[in-house]
Amino acid sequence: MQNELNVITMYSSNTPPSKTVLPFSAEKYGNLALWGGIVFSFLFTGLIWLTGDRLVMFAKPEDQGPFWYYWILQSPTWFTRTLAWGSYAAHQLAIWGLIYYAQTQVKTYTKGLHRVNMLALAVNAGFIGWHWLHTHLFYDKLAQDTSIFSSQGSVILMLVWIILMENNRRGIFFGKRLPFGKSIIEFAKKYHGYVFSWATIYTFWYHPGENTQGHLIGFLYMFLLMLQGSLFLTRIHVNRWWMVTQEVTVLIHGALVAAQQVQGTLTEVTWPMFAFGFGLIFVVTQLHGLGLKNWQKWLVYALFAALIAIIYGQRGWDKVNEIIRVPAIEYICAIVLGLLIGLGIWIRRGILAVKTRFA
Repeated sequence: MQNELNVITMYSSNTPPSKTVLPFSAEKYGNLALWGGIVFSFLFTGLIWLTGDRLVMFAKPEDQGPFWYYWILQSPTWFTRTLAWGSYAAHQLAIWGLIYYAQTQVKTYTKGLHRVNMLALAVNAGFIGWHWLHTHLFYDKLAQDTSIFSSQGSVILMLVWIILMENNRRGIFFGKRLPFGKSIIEFAKKYHGYVFSWATIYTFWYHPGENTQGHLIGFLYMFLLMLQGSLFLTRIHVNRWWMVTQEVTVLIHGALVAAQQVQGTLTEVTWPMFAFGFGLIFVVTQLHGLGLKNWQKWLVYALFAALIAIIYGQRGWDKVNEIIRVPAIEYICAIVLGLLIGLGIWIRRGILAVKTRFA
């Protein structure tokens, strides 16, 4: 509990309490929102699964290879395109507006819920419902006009941003911090809500509500991220176990999507690269923000090493180097992101200094 209070203090520093905006409810309603949101996420994923088979009625173009996104209309119209982009824009702007309101008017963390949290939950739930209905009426989403890599890249940016933002709290390499300046980390914290909501909502509106294995786990992941994004300025939002759950879920998603796309023997499939790659990020970075004792960490290390030995003993030790590919990309991107933010801050300070000098 003390660790969570420290996290709250860290995230809410330099934000004076609001005298006009009070928490909506007691702590129990915050927990109810969390568990209710989780139940909603699973139930709505179930609805997509149950109703997805009827989407075969929509004609789709022929599959053109591994970098082709198959689930788009064969004959889109200006109306289907405009409605898809308009729905995404309305969802995105509504959540950005609520985040801005929370940062400028609410400002303080609470055990329960602020009224703006209730509104954010309602907005996300409403657009989730509209997304499902929109799929069954018009089908097409943003995939018709954008690259498949834009959807994947938005989620990668979010994961990399988290690594950078959490540097001072849990470190990056076995609890060791990288020497990023305080201003860089503060910038990442201040604007992370806007970036994460964009990554989540854009990815959500990229895909139609199909019921393939990859789509279902992806939608469940997006629902959980939207739930987390609706609980800003609450204790739940900065709960260390809930936060790391959001990061680790990508391991399941990545492995299941890879298992769906490439099937065969253990030597032929690609899912171990994603499962153990994201697992290595957990062991090296995410594990160290949970406040575990050393013996507990070593137990995780031993279990992870045993799983590697079991899988790659059959898969072939010549392939074991693949587990460092995903972590290498994310860590390099985190460093580059930190440097780019630092460069932007340096340029802004320079411009302000010039303006001050000649004012």
